[in-house]
Amino acid sequence: MIKLKNSFQYIFLIVASVVSIFPLFWMLIAATNKSADVLRGTLIPGGYFIENLKSLMASQPVISSMVNSFKYAVVLTIISLVICSLAGYGFEIYHDKGKDLVMSIILLAMMVPFAATMIPLFRMFSNAGLLNTTIGFILPSLSTPFLIMMFRQSARSFPHDIIEAARIDGLNEIGIFFKMFIPTMRSTYAAAMVITFMNAWNNYLWPKVIMSDDSSMTMPMLIANLTAGYTTDYGSLMLGVLLCTIPTIIVFFVLQKSFAEGITGSVK
Repeated sequence: MIKLKNSFQYIFLIVASVVSIFPLFWMLIAATNKSADVLRGTLIPGGYFIENLKSLMASQPVISSMVNSFKYAVVLTIISLVICSLAGYGFEIYHDKGKDLVMSIILLAMMVPFAATMIPLFRMFSNAGLLNTTIGFILPSLSTPFLIMMFRQSARSFPHDIIEAARIDGLNEIGIFFKMFIPTMRSTYAAAMVITFMNAWNNYLWPKVIMSDDSSMTMPMLIANLTAGYTTDYGSLMLGVLLCTIPTIIVFFVLQKSFAEGITGSVK
């Protein structure tokens, strides 16, 4: 009976894996075929990869868009991790009822859709002269309620005895955070890094609103441009989607072990 149960579990996992991987497989195959073959749903690799790449490079600024996406995503990820971890650490280590109230208000902000704040944000950034700038891209996403809550939950497992011992030894609060908290919470930082990088890389709506200059275009905006014409070259489109997907896949696979540990809240 146990062997039969295990067999059903393995079958289910195999089917789930195939279903999960198939879109990526089809995207890879479609990037090597011409548009007509993609529309026919062919699942055989073609010989149009170079032609699709030339067409994509000729019609869209792929290199500059890739560089912009990397720049925005990396800068946003680094600054966001520092700010959100400091906030989460402060909310838990220096805990009181007033901070609980502030944290509740921050969590309520998660219920406000971005579309409701987009127009006021655009007017503010336009008046401040921050259109088509890196600061304009990253500022609305520097601090997110989810990441603050995530770091606060992780800080609850951080040993307070170590903090007291460090204070007795003369280490200041900033030193405790950077020299003790950050190294201990590596898995949490890795999980937050994956989430923040993927959100920044795949962000489309806000960059589309604030980045009106072609030189500031990101990869999601480039993909949208490929479908904006009267006709769509699906081979080039799938190649563009593939190029846009590869960086996030690499980041996730490099940090997948730490990501799983950080999500489950484990601390070593």
